[in-house]
Amino acid sequence: MFQPLVRRLAALVICVAAQPALAAYPDKPITLIVPWAAGGTTDILARAIGQQLSLSMGQPVLVENRAGASGNIGAAQVAKARPDGYTLLIDTMTTLAVNPTLMGNLPFKGADDFTPIALIANVINTMVVNVSVPAKNVREFIAYAKANPGKLAYASSGNGSTNHLAAEMFKRAAGVEMLHVPYKGGAPAVADTVGNQTQVLFSAGTQTLPHVKTGKLQLLAVTEPQRSALLPDVPTVAESLPGYSMSVWYGAYGPAGMPRELVERINAELHKALSVPEVRARMDAMGVDLVKSTPEQLATTLRQDADRYARVIKDLNIKLD
Repeated sequence: MFQPLVRRLAALVICVAAQPALAAYPDKPITLIVPWAAGGTTDILARAIGQQLSLSMGQPVLVENRAGASGNIGAAQVAKARPDGYTLLIDTMTTLAVNPTLMGNLPFKGADDFTPIALIANVINTMVVNVSVPAKNVREFIAYAKANPGKLAYASSGNGSTNHLAAEMFKRAAGVEMLHVPYKGGAPAVADTVGNQTQVLFSAGTQTLPHVKTGKLQLLAVTEPQRSALLPDVPTVAESLPGYSMSVWYGAYGPAGMPRELVERINAELHKALSVPEVRARMDAMGVDLVKSTPEQLATTLRQDADRYARVIKDLNIKLD
């Protein structure tokens, strides 16, 4: 009986001690870690968030790009930080939903080393090709790929990234062969597809649609199960390959052990930042669907996708080089 009482008293002391710190939060700059190269979708989203948080919270919000190891380097920096709300992770789904299955020796203990804060966005994911590829739709692309085995290379932002998984799932479903060329982020993958060093890319519309509009890339399809309301005339890959699906989402996390009150405060600030009309208009124009969620909803989405992609990785025998 004595031990439970001691634990309750200790928890009460910690809670009371945390109140002044929470009331003062933030009283110094906040860092948003993006574990990918500058210019990619995660980076664009983080900088839009950071700008608004700086205005609403009265402190500088810095975006730091820590690319490498398929997102693990930047994520590990957050996992090792103090759970005080001053170091946060803005990331695509793959680092925490895919890497724990794909990689045997992570610099963090998977999702358990993080505190889910908010699911912040779903992004239109596209299948595009360099304009040198003589295909205007998925069926034409499949026919060309089968007639030219070994001629096509696809880019990705790294092994195990959504680009990589989407392409490997496509290869299996379509029965085609393509060479995988991984990069350290989405921006260089797009650049080399535009430049025809690689010919195919499955990537977020934030990165590809500007090049589609200028005629440098050809948009073949979106990868979600249904057509996008923002691109209603663009077919899905599934219309040519039934059952194909790849949906891409982004979340905000802190280190494990963050106080609930602090998590709720940051969750509210994030959604306030993303509700600014100028931000929403900019994201809509890039194919980013901003969402509002609780920390629990992010945790559930992460768990469900981790289970799904564990099966995909096993079925397709996807491994690191």
